[in-house]
Amino acid sequence: MPSAEDGVGGAAVEPGAAVEAGEPAAGSEAVGSAGEPLDFSALGPGTWVELAVAADIEAVEAVSEILTRFAPGGTSVEPGFGLTNEGLGAVVDPTRPAIVRAYLPGLDPEAVRIAIAEATTALGHLQAFGLRPIGELTTRMVREADWAEAWKSHFPVLRVGRRIVIRPTWRRHRRRPDDVVLSLDPGMAFGTGLHPTTRLCLAALETLADEGRVAGRSAPSGTAGPAGRARVLDVGCGSGILAIAAGKLGAHDILGVDTDPIAVKSTLANARLNGLTRRIRVRQGSVPTGEPAFDLILANLIASLLVQLAPDLRRELAPGGRILASGIFRDREGDVVAAFRAAGLEIGRRWAEEDWVALEAVAPA
Repeated sequence: MPSAEDGVGGAAVEPGAAVEAGEPAAGSEAVGSAGEPLDFSALGPGTWVELAVAADIEAVEAVSEILTRFAPGGTSVEPGFGLTNEGLGAVVDPTRPAIVRAYLPGLDPEAVRIAIAEATTALGHLQAFGLRPIGELTTRMVREADWAEAWKSHFPVLRVGRRIVIRPTWRRHRRRPDDVVLSLDPGMAFGTGLHPTTRLCLAALETLADEGRVAGRSAPSGTAGPAGRARVLDVGCGSGILAIAAGKLGAHDILGVDTDPIAVKSTLANARLNGLTRRIRVRQGSVPTGEPAFDLILANLIASLLVQLAPDLRRELAPGGRILASGIFRDREGDVVAAFRAAGLEIGRRWAEEDWVALEAVAPA
């Protein structure tokens, strides 16, 4: 299922840049850069070609759409950030350009050559508009044997909100007494918390947890689930980060659904890493789930999907229950609000970061 972290249509990891744009990750071999052609003779089985473009945050969607045309696995977006805590943590800096990356298999060097040429041409047309700064396309080769370690350098420890800490399993973290630490191994699935849409959803989830709406139900009697235990649905669960956060914040009965089988495996693996296999169930699919009603639905999707799924999401919700909907670009907020209201939901609080919005939608009690 496309999520807000996919960019445009690609199932994407959202790596945090542990190396500067254009530098090789640890264990990989930098072979090309802007103005320096790749050594195509070095391509073959076990190699990948990385395409990378630095872009203003508002140009990321357009750049992602272009690179997705050529990359079978979609694109990844690496926000600009500053390192903290002696390089062990990071703070996202929206004033810095993001890096959009895509990967081409090196099996067919001629196909790679053509893809690079066509991507360069398409990006040149986009740059010609001059609406937002977009850098030149850079390329480098990564050997598959080194990839398992090389990609890890892109993921720092990240603090979201007041208490939530996202810690890649290979990173160290000095835990504070009230930290809620999510151990995450994103693998090939998307969703690490670095994208504004995920941060908004996590911050909103933390707010609801502070109000007692995650660990226990605050809705009137007659809602779903045993007394004092909220039922949570994560639609488009990706890496499982939102489901895991809900579990760490006290939810006892969580269902994650995603149309991507890789995401289902990733969520299961990450639930296991966090000791939440008894609380989190995962399966491939979407709504309707055929399950009893939920007290809280987490939906970090794209606006068009939220509009399309609004009636089904409403039917999944118990009286007095809430939807946290994220992945909404500012210019699509009105469409999502209208669809939710048409489905019989009341719009509650609103959270915003950069050009992204998250909404709370409430079912009448």
